[in-house]
Amino acid sequence: MNEAIRFPKVMLIDENGISFGAVDRQRALQLALDKGLDLVCVAPQAQPPVCKIMNYSKFRYEKEKKEKEAAKNQKIVDTKEIQLSPTIAEHDFNTKLTQGRKFLDHGDKVKITLRIKKRFIPLTEQAMKLVMDYVEKCDDIASSERKRPDFDGKIIQITISPKKKTPGKKEETTSPDVL
Repeated sequence: MNEAIRFPKVMLIDENGISFGAVDRQRALQLALDKGLDLVCVAPQAQPPVCKIMNYSKFRYEKEKKEKEAAKNQKIVDTKEIQLSPTIAEHDFNTKLTQGRKFLDHGDKVKITLRIKKRFIPLTEQAMKLVMDYVEKCDDIASSERKRPDFDGKIIQITISPKKKTPGKKEETTSPDVL
């Protein structure tokens, strides 16, 4: 920017987008100072390098504003974890299922983890069925990357992510019949 530009000749573009062609660096700098603006090198790798006359502080402000707006519009996907046990009661299972479905409705991924302690090693097959049952009950709103959960020693786990919603397609709601 301005005096920091060390190229002897630059391709000059003014604030309105009009090209002056290849110009001496000193002349380009003088034109920028006469207009009360800055000379900014926008393409230093070009031959000759391209420099533009602009209000640099305004340019930087608008660029930061666009970046903040883009960051605000981003959807951050979290991974929530649901922990099960091989001997979980049906009511507890349903409570964890409801919570997992809420996470999926909010657009978060859900990691289902089941830890098998030593005394429950004979129940490994039952634990695998329990995890698969959880995935099947979330199948209408979620999908998993794998067909079967990972089984690593004493830990069974699988990650399910929400299905993409198609825009313009409304969900049907059933209302009770009025007598």
